[in-house]
Amino acid sequence: MNFLFRTDASLTMGTGHVMRCIALAQAAHDAGGRIAFALAESTPGVQARLASELCEVLLLSSAACCAPGSEKDAQETIALARERATDWIVVDGYQFSADYQRALKAAGFDILFIDDYGHASHYWADVVLNQNAYATESLYEGREPYTRLLLGADYCLLRREFFPWCGWKREVAPVGTKILVTMGGSDPENFTATVIAALYDADNIEVTAVAGGSNPHLEMLQRLTSQRGDRFRLVKSVANMPELMAWADLAIAGAGTTCWEMCLLGLPMVLVDLAENQKQIAGALSELGAARYLGSAELVSEEEITAVVASLLASKSRRAELSERCSKLVDGRGAERVLDKVTPGKPVPGEPRRG
Repeated sequence: MNFLFRTDASLTMGTGHVMRCIALAQAAHDAGGRIAFALAESTPGVQARLASELCEVLLLSSAACCAPGSEKDAQETIALARERATDWIVVDGYQFSADYQRALKAAGFDILFIDDYGHASHYWADVVLNQNAYATESLYEGREPYTRLLLGADYCLLRREFFPWCGWKREVAPVGTKILVTMGGSDPENFTATVIAALYDADNIEVTAVAGGSNPHLEMLQRLTSQRGDRFRLVKSVANMPELMAWADLAIAGAGTTCWEMCLLGLPMVLVDLAENQKQIAGALSELGAARYLGSAELVSEEEITAVVASLLASKSRRAELSERCSKLVDGRGAERVLDKVTPGKPVPGEPRRG
């Protein structure tokens, strides 16, 4: 089957939409599908990552004159899909409205719409996917009779580098010393620097800060971490994120799609929201007892970060509780389950767990 992914990335919106689409694209490719990505907005880091996945990258000409998600965008996407004999168009982004879905559907395509909080006024897609733990049917009351809903963390889209870690069991250290800092692909407000400053004077810890390929603050972060010697390090555009998550005793992270990766690895999390759309993810994980949520990044002080981190590193029981609860949410097979729903005849990789 042929898949066209219509999504975007930028410094302000980050790279999460593209990264979770890559997870589904990998599953489709492994099943024999042909993959293309259509982008109106992108970054060099995102394009390099897509190239490494051997995905065809198509840059929409309409981006120069029209907003992403516009009627012209829809028509250009339809034209690209027809040229490639596309079976499914996968759409991921808050800029895509009910009218956008309707235009693609009227052109005769099957549509998978990835949606986090029911932002469209109506849903014309064949399948709507919300991979978040808070997802409920009530978010999508305005939908067509044929629209199927895939809801919850059983459908989390994780990239193939996480597959070998499915079922891995974390050993919780008596005293935590290793901290992973990850604020997504761009981190335009440079909250990574705030976290590093909060940890700067802590004794007996090791800090690994991850900077995404679209991060505009690399030189500053490199200077900041290098001043602390070997105990602080900055890694860029990493290809071994599962290994870093397994290494760490605790993560300080933005509440984006990375949360579900950390759940698979049972990594205790301290979360901040870096954008409005991350509040529900962080809130849901906090309510489930699967993460410690500090609130919006602009309101969190260095002193609060220092105190919370010190408390968790000292408490094996609290970290063990966070690890156990988050690891129960994600088993790493979500992309397979989603693909099964759009490719009839493929063996079901495992029924979603309940409870």
